[in-house]
Amino acid sequence: MHTRQLIVKNGLFLMAIAGVFAACQQNNGKTASTSGKDSSVQSAGGGQKLAFVDIDSLEAHYVYFKDRKTELDRKKEAAQNEIASKEQALQNELRVLQQRAPTMTQAEGQAAEATLQRKAQQHEANRQNLIAQLQTQEAQFSEDLQKRLEETIKQVNADKRYAFIFSYRAGASNILYKDDAYDVTEEVIKALNDATPKK
Repeated sequence: MHTRQLIVKNGLFLMAIAGVFAACQQNNGKTASTSGKDSSVQSAGGGQKLAFVDIDSLEAHYVYFKDRKTELDRKKEAAQNEIASKEQALQNELRVLQQRAPTMTQAEGQAAEATLQRKAQQHEANRQNLIAQLQTQEAQFSEDLQKRLEETIKQVNADKRYAFIFSYRAGASNILYKDDAYDVTEEVIKALNDATPKK
């Protein structure tokens, strides 16, 4: 009998969550203002004002993001352990069945195999259910993060200081150069954390 391995991978979740901040900014063209910097900074020639948010810093310092990510990681690890444990138990039962097979009648062998197949099917259904639950929770988390960021950007940029705000991530951004004078990450993080209820 064949049992499939858990398909949820650690990196996929991190990549999905990391992309939330970039996606909501790209989709909505929202803007933010600076913290501790000259709020009158403009693009060359006095045109539209631009700014950026460093996604790595945002994820590292946004308390709600870190707490929820830790919680989801724990649930994912528990699901992985549960699935791995059940698969190991099924493999052990299969080995025992294979060892006993020479001494079993045909009817006994067929009955034992049918029982093991039924257990494997139940395990597969449970595995798929656990994965679906995790995916639903991750999707809800992503939607929640996007909503929080959108609301915070509106609040931070209520005075319309910036026409555009871009996401920046080292090694994974279309921005080839950035001037730290346009970095509004600190203010966005502060606003996000201030809006999160204290425990």
